[in-house]
Amino acid sequence: MTDPATAPPSLQVSGLAYAYPDGHQALFGVDLTVARGERVALLGPNGAGKTTLVLHLNGILTAGAGTVTVAGLPVAKAHLAEIRRRVGIVFQDPDDQLFMPTVREDVAFGPAAAGIRGTELEERVRRALERVGMAEFADRPPHHLSFGQRRRVAVATVLAMEPEILVLDEPSSNLDPASRRELADILRSLEVTVLMVTHDLPYALELCPRSVVLSGGVIAADGGTQELLCDEKLMREHRLELPFGFDPRSVTVPVR
Repeated sequence: MTDPATAPPSLQVSGLAYAYPDGHQALFGVDLTVARGERVALLGPNGAGKTTLVLHLNGILTAGAGTVTVAGLPVAKAHLAEIRRRVGIVFQDPDDQLFMPTVREDVAFGPAAAGIRGTELEERVRRALERVGMAEFADRPPHHLSFGQRRRVAVATVLAMEPEILVLDEPSSNLDPASRRELADILRSLEVTVLMVTHDLPYALELCPRSVVLSGGVIAADGGTQELLCDEKLMREHRLELPFGFDPRSVTVPVR
C-alpha cells in the first residue's frame, strides 16, 4: 500500500478557470490541494462554482484553463477511464445512481463494466456492501429500501470501484437524524480521501477537519472547519449560515 506521506496528493487543482458556452464565467483560477486520506468540506453559496469544480474532477467538464490531477494523473482524454474509476461521485439523489433490479447488481455494475468478473467481482460487491452496513440487503430491490439505505447503497456502488477520492454531493440532505449519524459513522470509517460538497455546516464540522469556501468562482478561505465557522465576517460575506442556536465552538472536532 502506498505511504500517504510520500503519495502524490489525491487531488491537485492549479489555476482552474472555466466559462460556460453562454459566456458565464464560473471559475476564476482555483488552486486546491487535497492530500491522500484527508476529509475536506467544500462550502459556499449557491452559484459559487462548486458543481462546476466537481465536474472537472472526473473530466465531465474540460477545456477550461489550468490543470487538474488525481493521484498524480492528469485529467485528460487519454486517462479518462482511469480517472473516472479513481474519482467516485455520490450524487445528492441516490435514485440517479440506482437502476438495477437488486442492490447486488447495482453495486456490481461499475466493476463489471470495467471488466472485473467471477470471484473478484463478488468480493468487490461483498466488501463494498459490508463497508456501508448493507450486506444483508444484497438481494433486495433498491426501491424497497428507505432513502437513507439507498444513499448508503449509492456510496457502495462507488466504493466497489476502489476510488482514490470520494466526492459527496450534499450527503446529509433528506436524511432523518439516525440515518444522518449512521452515514457519518460510515464516512469516518473509510480509508479514502473525501471531498464533501455541503450546505450542512454542522455536518461539515462533524466530519471534515478542513473546509474550503468557494465563492464567486474563487477560493475565499481554506482552513480548519471550526475556525472558519467561527469567523462571523467570513460567514456573512459568503452567505453561509449556521442553524439557529448552533455554536461551532461547542463541538469537539475530528483530528482526521
